[in-house]
Amino acid sequence: MKASQSFLDVHNQDVQVRPLVEADLAAVMELECQGHSHPWPKSTFLDCFKPNYRLWAAERGDELIGYAVVAYMVDEAHLLNICVSPRVRGQGVGRWLLRHLIAVAVSDGMEQLILEVRVSNDAATQLYLSEGFSEIGRRAGYYPDGAAREDALVMALRFT
Repeated sequence: MKASQSFLDVHNQDVQVRPLVEADLAAVMELECQGHSHPWPKSTFLDCFKPNYRLWAAERGDELIGYAVVAYMVDEAHLLNICVSPRVRGQGVGRWLLRHLIAVAVSDGMEQLILEVRVSNDAATQLYLSEGFSEIGRRAGYYPDGAAREDALVMALRFT
């Protein structure tokens, strides 16, 4: 599916992006455990409700189907966590959420967005590449992977 078609599909499904609030944390934790092999604890999410963070919820109707956590550091936005419900993956929700947080970061005066992604996460890597990100480095052993560690690709999207 082309990126533009995916974007239109999700737009036609009435997916809304809004600020994430603490009352969303039960639904966030459920998605976090479904979507990540090593989920963040609730305390980590709670630590992100600070002025230099942007937390976003993607919902369809009353159902939380995705979220993103972004930290702002001077003029750089850092995507720390993004997750989409396994039930709706491949339907453009992640792209919609990513485009939203990019638009807000640009509006907030950020100069770039950086992120880490598991080297084995081809779907996410392809999404980021299709949205204009480029690989700028690697972090060896960044992610837990059972008894071992997995490298991360570091990717960036310059706004200026």
